[in-house]
Amino acid sequence: MNQSRYESAKEIYAAWGVDTDKAIETLKKIPVSLHCWQGDDVTGFDHDGPLTGGIQTTGNYPGKAHTPQELMDDMEMAMKMMPGTKKLNLHACYAIFEDGEFVDRDKLEPKHFAKWVEFAKKHNMGIDFNPTFFSHEKVKDGLTLSSPDEETRKFWIDHGRACIRISQYFAEETGMPCVMNIWTGDGFKDIPADRMGPRMRYKESIEAILAEPFDRNKVKPCVESKVFGIGVESYTAGSAEFSLSFAATHEGCLPLMDNGHYHPTEVVSDKIPALLCFYPEIALHITRPVRWDSDHVVLFDDETKEMAKEIVRNDALDRVYMALDYFDASINRISAWAVGFRSWQKALLSAMITPNAKLKALQDEGRMTELMVMQETLKTAPFGDVWAEYCRQCGAPQDGEWLKDVLAYEEEVLLKR
Repeated sequence: MNQSRYESAKEIYAAWGVDTDKAIETLKKIPVSLHCWQGDDVTGFDHDGPLTGGIQTTGNYPGKAHTPQELMDDMEMAMKMMPGTKKLNLHACYAIFEDGEFVDRDKLEPKHFAKWVEFAKKHNMGIDFNPTFFSHEKVKDGLTLSSPDEETRKFWIDHGRACIRISQYFAEETGMPCVMNIWTGDGFKDIPADRMGPRMRYKESIEAILAEPFDRNKVKPCVESKVFGIGVESYTAGSAEFSLSFAATHEGCLPLMDNGHYHPTEVVSDKIPALLCFYPEIALHITRPVRWDSDHVVLFDDETKEMAKEIVRNDALDRVYMALDYFDASINRISAWAVGFRSWQKALLSAMITPNAKLKALQDEGRMTELMVMQETLKTAPFGDVWAEYCRQCGAPQDGEWLKDVLAYEEEVLLKR
């Protein structure tokens, strides 16, 4: 990279009152959680059956990871392409069993994730966690925590409680809080006869999970909403209203918003500041919903930028837990990881070098003409030169340079699986 280009960009932003050096140093320390399930199409290691529960991965691009070691190797390769601080995000179905041992999800223990802790420590990463309420024979009639069958509910409650214990183990081992997200695809394909009953059972089940003792400074339980899924098009128990209300009325429980889990005209960028008015902390699963929860690779697009703006301009970088969540099996999976992570980093950096205080003052003073003109002017500011400097300082490849290494890895490793 030509350093003079960065120095020139730095001067341009300084004229607007922006310190690009400070923004770069700040972003280096902001953790973003990297989801393991992009590497193997959400298959995991505890079952051989299909992906079920209202979600679906499409495509059959070669090179999918089939073992824990392959998945870790692929994540390591992807992380070489990513500037900034990473966390590891796991689903419970990625438990690693050794010496012929196997336990069901209600009996999972910290030892079944010890290899992941070793991996996280090797890379100085914290770990986030998700109970896996799908792709299992005990999902009865599409229901788990909201099932009318008491035995089914008990199994999944016990699974959730086991995950609380594992989450605390992660936090204690890594020294970083573990965000534990509760999401289920519970719902109905057609119009239900009872909408409230399943939600009351869902509420009581989550309360039973959260009754498991844990340190609230170490474990950050969340509830994630869902608008609909494949096979549950008419009703989901964990709707947005349900999840927000549950988090608001249960101390220490955070709302988690996935920007694919809303209706097409809703945007999470507008919901972020609304929730920050009431919640000390919130969590995000960042995706690109081309058609609702289609889980496309995150791009540096308008809504991604707007989400990052709302976090930065509201001084909420320490209040929002950020995690990527998408899975595309139609393209090279490592490139999908890299593009998504780099895109969210770009969005954060772009927000950090936006003169937010100046723009806010124009709005508050009713100078809307000047506000619009300045917002448009910023769109052609030399952001790319600041991004290039950020990548250089992080030891990450520049745009246009990293794909050749991924394709070489594909040729040497992925295509031989």
